[in-house]
Amino acid sequence: METPVKYMCILVFVVSMTIAGFNGVYGTSNYYGPCGKHDIEKEAQKLAPCTYAAKYFRAPVSERCCTIMEKKLSNPSCLCAILQSRTAYNAGVRPEVAVTIPKRCNIAVRPVGHKCGGTFCTIFIAAVFIIILLT
Repeated sequence: METPVKYMCILVFVVSMTIAGFNGVYGTSNYYGPCGKHDIEKEAQKLAPCTYAAKYFRAPVSERCCTIMEKKLSNPSCLCAILQSRTAYNAGVRPEVAVTIPKRCNIAVRPVGHKCGGTFCTIFIAAVFIIILLT
């Protein structure tokens, strides 16, 4: 009888951590998010000149888009959050295309090796690790 209770506790933990990860719960109360105090949805609206170029690989990138993108590259985590925002999704932005814009703009300083996302994988790996420890 003890084993089903243990697995039920593990399941509840995994589900709650998954929900927390998807809702963007961060560990401290003074943490504002990847864009600081700026609202990610409003920041996504500022990238409106890049919408067409973020949908199609071969689309021309406007000079205005390149200027905005160069400013956003100073904070790659914020840019990732913007590309995965609801506003970007509703505009039809494809993140795998949008990340090519800095190269298409010939921006010299681009973040190398920065990966967007990964919350679900981190939570999943932590859950598997806990299950292994408890068994």
